[in-house]
Amino acid sequence: MDLGEGLRQAIAKLTRATIIDAKTIKEFNKDLQKTLISADVEVRLVLDFTKDIEDKALRSKPPAGVAPTDYITNLVYGELVKLMGDTYTPKLQKQRILLSGLYGAGKTTTAAKLAKFYQDRGLSSAVICADVSRPAAYEQLETLAKQANVGFFGIKGEKDPTRIVKEGLNQFRDKKVVICDTSGRSALDSALVEELKRVNSVFTPDERYLVINADIGQVAGRQAREFNNAVGLTGVIVTKMDGSGKGGGALSATHAANTAVAFIGIGEKLSNLESYDASKFIGRLLGMPDIASLVANVQEAVKEANLKPEDMEMEELNFDSFYSQLKAMGKMGPLKNVFGMMGAPDIPKDLVEQGEGKLSKYKVIIGSMTREERKDGALLHDPDRVARIAKGSGTSEKDVRQLLTDFNKMKKMFNSLKNDRNFKKRFAKFM
Repeated sequence: MDLGEGLRQAIAKLTRATIIDAKTIKEFNKDLQKTLISADVEVRLVLDFTKDIEDKALRSKPPAGVAPTDYITNLVYGELVKLMGDTYTPKLQKQRILLSGLYGAGKTTTAAKLAKFYQDRGLSSAVICADVSRPAAYEQLETLAKQANVGFFGIKGEKDPTRIVKEGLNQFRDKKVVICDTSGRSALDSALVEELKRVNSVFTPDERYLVINADIGQVAGRQAREFNNAVGLTGVIVTKMDGSGKGGGALSATHAANTAVAFIGIGEKLSNLESYDASKFIGRLLGMPDIASLVANVQEAVKEANLKPEDMEMEELNFDSFYSQLKAMGKMGPLKNVFGMMGAPDIPKDLVEQGEGKLSKYKVIIGSMTREERKDGALLHDPDRVARIAKGSGTSEKDVRQLLTDFNKMKKMFNSLKNDRNFKKRFAKFM
């Protein structure tokens, strides 16, 4: 069970209680403690957190018109935001960013993600490969930089990182944001500290970020303190937040170490990096809709899929317009994240995986249709056409017919909503 699921279950159990008294609060706190400790949040922090909730829940009364369960849920939300750290606002200005970290943290991928993050916000960006110890670091960052469409500099085979940094800075004088990826180690030793200090003195960064993997949990606090003592950190980037049950431990530990979380990695795609917003992060854990992120994600997906605005305007639903929707959804990342933004994080895992498999299969099937068939689905009543599409897409005729069935259901729903003025008004008001 991950942190979000555990918190939601504890709150759901509280909501079902008929009386909210001291005993109920203590049982609720035990559930919170069990959930947070299993997510690798430090025990002392957990005990302080639950004590604050118990004190506030028992000593204060809900405002008039607010249910006790809603009041306590709001207390939990506020205390979790404090536990997990402050919101970070990145500076959208000319700057140099130094990345440090140990092996396996995802530092090189983060360098490219960070460059894309700033480039997408109108700041020309580039990366410098000053990692002279890890084999293939040069090739990996070069490939990622091309994918992110940002500048890249490195000197293959060069063992002096300061020479690479000097030449890289000279080449990227016209860039607004320059990011330097440094060497890592399996542990922070004296050789790595010395190398980081040399690179730091030549690069003269405005920001010095430590990249850590969410899987390390509360060990993140110790790493933050050690690297801070070595080079003076301005922030931490926590990667692999989407797949780790210890993400809460990593965030709370870095906050306890007086180091700000600047960005979090929420997926494998280069666009899956976001500036850290504690309120938004806790909201997702508790199952609250995150409409702003969902809209931004859709816009990014449409851009990555090379779709024009008219491709997403569905005056008529046919296989062409449906294919555009599928392409955009494929760029939005794991469906689990999408459902989380919609406020539905507890969709069964097998259903989500089944849905992702279906979307991938449907894209291949539609790709095997002729232009005429995409425009006019009625042509697919012909069994010969179904057989040809199945063969061309490497699927079965049953798969093709399942697509037709699901598509016709969607078309029926689309037409009914399209003609429903009340629905349009409600949707516009909601947005």
